[in-house]
Formats: sequence, C-alpha cells, structure tokens
Amino acid sequence: MTLASLADAPAAAEWRSLVEKTLKGQPLDTLVSATAEGLPIAPLYLPGEGPRTVLGLPARDAERPWDLRAAVAHPDPARANADLLADLKGGAASGLVRIDPTGAAGVAIGSAAGLEAALKDIILEIAPVALDAGFLGPQAADWLAGVARGSPSARLNFHMDPLGALAAAGASPGPVESHLVSAATVAARLAARHPQAGLFLASGRIVHEAGGGEAAELAFAAASALAYARAAVRAGLSMEEAWGGTWLGLSADADYFVTLAKMRAARAVWARLTGACGVSVPARIEARSSGRMLAAKDAWTNMLRLGAACAGAAMGGADAIVLGTFTDPLGLPTAFARRQSRNTQLVLMEEAHIGRVADPAAGSGYTEALTDAMARAAWARFQALEAAGGVIAALESGLVLRQAEEAAEARAAAGEPRIVGVTAFPPEAEAPIEVEPAPAVPAAAAPDPRLPGPDTRCPPLVPVRLSQAWESR
Repeated sequence: MTLASLADAPAAAEWRSLVEKTLKGQPLDTLVSATAEGLPIAPLYLPGEGPRTVLGLPARDAERPWDLRAAVAHPDPARANADLLADLKGGAASGLVRIDPTGAAGVAIGSAAGLEAALKDIILEIAPVALDAGFLGPQAADWLAGVARGSPSARLNFHMDPLGALAAAGASPGPVESHLVSAATVAARLAARHPQAGLFLASGRIVHEAGGGEAAELAFAAASALAYARAAVRAGLSMEEAWGGTWLGLSADADYFVTLAKMRAARAVWARLTGACGVSVPARIEARSSGRMLAAKDAWTNMLRLGAACAGAAMGGADAIVLGTFTDPLGLPTAFARRQSRNTQLVLMEEAHIGRVADPAAGSGYTEALTDAMARAAWARFQALEAAGGVIAALESGLVLRQAEEAAEARAAAGEPRIVGVTAFPPEAEAPIEVEPAPAVPAAAAPDPRLPGPDTRCPPLVPVRLSQAWESR
C-alpha cells in the first residue's frame, strides 16, 4: 500500500483555488469567523502551515484515561453520602463535595463530624475526594484531613480557592489577602502529612459562567495560580510543592473543539508560567461542565450538551472531569439524572475510547491554530491582570468583570444563538422532567470565616445561562 508523501501534496494555492470555485468568485477570507473574543477561525487549514503546540503528554491509562469525578450537593449529609456511594459503585472514581452550611447551594456541613457523615464508608485511599467550600476552605481542609486520620496514602484534594469565592460573592469576610495567608498556612501544614494532596484550585470557571471568553477564563486561572504559589512559598512550601499542589479549574462547553483547544492552551500557559518561576511541574486540570450552556426549557437536550462537553474535555487532556446533570437548571437531580451523568462519561471512556490517545488533536490545523491563538490571547490578558496590580486588584477595579462583559456583549451582538430546544427546534409540548424536591434541612452550625480587617469588595461575576433571555419570552 503506497501512501502519498507531503512532497506530492497539492500546493496551498491549488487548495484555495478549488475552494474559491465553490464560492463563485468570492474570496476565501469571506468565510473567516471568530470567537466571542475575536480569535479567528479560518475555513481551511493546509498541511504544513500554522503553529504546532507540543504538549509532551504521557500515555494515558487505557482503562481509566481520566478521573470520573461525581459532585454531590444535596443539603442532607446522609443523602449526599448515599448519592456519592451510588456514584462510586456505578463507575465514578472520585467525589466532589460542595459545602454550604446553610444548605442552599451545597451539603449542610459545618464541622468535621458533618463531613465525616457525608463521607461515611468511603475509603479515601481508593476513592479521592475533593472539596468546594468557598471561604470555609481552610477549615474544610482540616476537616477532610481529620476524616483521613493522618493516612499519607489518602487521596485528598482540598481545593482551597478564596479568590474564586471573592469573584463569585463580590465581597470577602475580612481582607482577602488574609484569606490567602490562611489558606497557604493550612496548605503548608497539611502538605507535610499529605504530600500528594491537591492544595489549591486556581479556577477560571467563574469568568466563563459570567459570560467570559476562553482567554479571559485562562488568564484568571493563571493569575490565581500565581497568587496561590506566591502565598504558599511565603508560608514555607518550596516552589515545586506550591505549583505541584495547585490544580487548574476550567469549564467544559458544548463546543467541543473550543473546549479541547482550551484544555491544550491551558497546558501551554501553565508551562510558560511555571517555567518563568524556574520549575517544571505538569499541569493538573479539573474540568467541570458549563452551567451557562444548560437550558431549563426542553432540558432533555442538555444530555447532548453534556456529552459534547465531556468529549471536548477528555480529548483535550483533562485529568478529572465533573459532569453536571441535565436537570441542573430545574432543581436537585434524581437518581436517574445522576446515573445519566455517570454513564455519559463511561460510554465515552469505555465504548468510544476517546481517551486512548494522549493528544488526539495534535497536528490538526484547526485545533493547533485555535490552541495557539487562545494561549497567546490568554497570556496577554494574564499580563494585563498582573500589570493592574495582580488578580486581587484586577477584581477590585472591575477589570476581570469587564473582560467577561466584552465577550458577552460580542456574543449578543452576533444575534440570536442557536440553542436546540430553545431557539432552534423548540418542542411543541415539553415532556415533564422529574427533579428531587428541595428538603427542609436545618442549617449546620459552622465556624465564622471572617478574619480581622475590612472586607475586600469587587463587582461580582454573576452566572448567567445563555438561554435565560429566551426562556422567559
């Protein structure tokens, strides 16, 4: 079997000439489009042209190419425990516990005993557990370490993220710098007992959920990672320990090509950032499905969006993927909705085998060009955040919010989006969708996260679903 060599391939001018014939004299450039942040998307990418991003990813585990991470947020700790155990028995590899002592946006946990109840019968040496606790992050990290009972082989992800909590709330209980110091101090103490633990989560997801573009999301995550590394080094960790204990948190959207390129661009930005700090630490990425892409109308179609988001994150090389449920915009998920979320990942992993190749997008003209453009734009925005005084000053001045608003405005200016089930192919009659009724769970007594000093305030980044404006019509 003889394969054609690149030397025998048609020249670029021949390719363009053939395409322009179908355009009836119009130039090829008329088909160029752009992302919401203005990153160009060409109609044709030719062999040998354009940039290449060499990520050097190691071969992935053939059986478990990524960590299937199931999130629990039921207000009742006992029910959250039952949900997590069912997820682990049903194929999940790890869990994410969202903590909210009030029970409004997570499990009503306010103490080590409450977290232990939510993690009853879960063997932390086998099933890793991550936390999402907002300003209670340092306290929750101590609770989780207590549940692990000092086991050095327990697989823990404390995921402290006070900067993300500030961006979401618009205010911190006391100076956010003090929260950084508190988180770094706890991280340095716990890292000695759990050297493999994830200490911080530098997440850019809040920018995405507020309407921001991919470069702005990556820039905020990078700036947060740098702030956490600085704080951790001041607390006594080495540079390698500080960066090695930090995960990147990114969103996975229904546009799987963009999601794939974003995961790849994140590794390029991370390599540039850690290299500037004199260390070589591989990025660890936790991808969570986008909330803004989900629709409350004809929510069955969310299954398609979640599947595409998972595929993009997996092919982009995410280390852990947290997939929401198709009923998230409507209320608490049923057992069926949770099973559907798990099985989406399992089918893509075990039947579609999309994780068998370390970097399947390598060499693709479109994804390589988009990765490169996204990484360069993210680095420029990261530099702008640092020039503004760092991520905290950028939040306070509204720079982070403006970056998100610019992308949202560009998206709106492009006209009515095609949202299946909402603006495209809406159902004549919606099929009923079952959700769990919100239980009356008393708020848990929790320590006050307030630290001495004045609150840090910033314009909050408020999550907005893309379909909201059309669903209310």
